[in-house]
Amino acid sequence: MALLTCNFFSESLGLSTSMNVILPQQTRSQIGMENVKRPGPHKTLYLLHGLSDDDTIWVRRTSIERYAAAYGIAIVMPQVHRSFYTDMAHGEKYWEFISEELPELARSFFPLSAEREDNFAAGLSMGGYGAFKLALRRPDRFAAGASLSGALDIASMVENGNNPRAGLLDTIFGEQKVRGSEDDLLFLLDRTAKGSAPKPKLYQCCGTEDFLYKDNQTFKKAAESSGLDFTYEEGPGEHEWGYWDTMIQRVLEWLPLGEPKK
Repeated sequence: MALLTCNFFSESLGLSTSMNVILPQQTRSQIGMENVKRPGPHKTLYLLHGLSDDDTIWVRRTSIERYAAAYGIAIVMPQVHRSFYTDMAHGEKYWEFISEELPELARSFFPLSAEREDNFAAGLSMGGYGAFKLALRRPDRFAAGASLSGALDIASMVENGNNPRAGLLDTIFGEQKVRGSEDDLLFLLDRTAKGSAPKPKLYQCCGTEDFLYKDNQTFKKAAESSGLDFTYEEGPGEHEWGYWDTMIQRVLEWLPLGEPKK
C-alpha cells in the first residue's frame, strides 16, 4: 500500500486543506502485508474522522493501512475540522466539500472509480454521522455507509439545551430547525426508504458503555423498521480507539467489494 498526504485548495471552503490517502499497491516481496489486486480504478472508502480529530487520525490510531491491503481498496481520509460534515450557518460549506468537491478532486488526483457500486463511506462519532449522511443524501453515489459509535440523533442534540456541545451546534446549524431537515439522519432514513433512489446498505455498531449508545438505539430502531439492508452490531465498549480499531475490520469485511484477484 502507498500512504500519501495530499495538500490542496478547496473552492467550496475557500481555503487550503488536506487529506490522507491509502492506495493499493501490488507487491511481491513485502514482509508482513497481504496485498491483493483488483482490475480497473480503485474501489474507495471515504473514512471520516470524529469531532476532536483530523485527517491523520485513522492512520495514527489504527492499522487501517494493513487492514485495507487485504481488500485492495483505496481509503480517502479528509480534513473537515469540527463541522459535522455540514454547510455551517457560521462557517464554511463542508457538506458541499465532502459530498461534491472532494470525490471529484480525489478522482482527478488518483485512479479511483466513479461508479456508485465502488464508493462507500464510514466514520466514527461525528464521522459516523457524516458517513450515514453521505449514504442517505447521496445514495446515487454511495453504495454503502457505516457508522462506528456515531452521533446519529443530531436533532435531539440540537434541541437539548443542556448539551455541552450546544455552542458548537449553534455555530454549525444556527437558527434553523434541524429535525425534519437535510441534516437529520432519521428524516433522511425515512425519505430514502420510501423514495425511488437506489438504496444504500447500512452498517451500525456501538459499544454498550458508549455515551452515544442511547442515540444509537434510536437510529437502530428506525433503521430496522425502514426495510433497508441494515446490519447492526453491539458489544462491550466505550468511545475509544481500541473498539474502533476492532470494528473497522468488521466494516471492511461487510463492505460489498466482491472477490479480489490475489
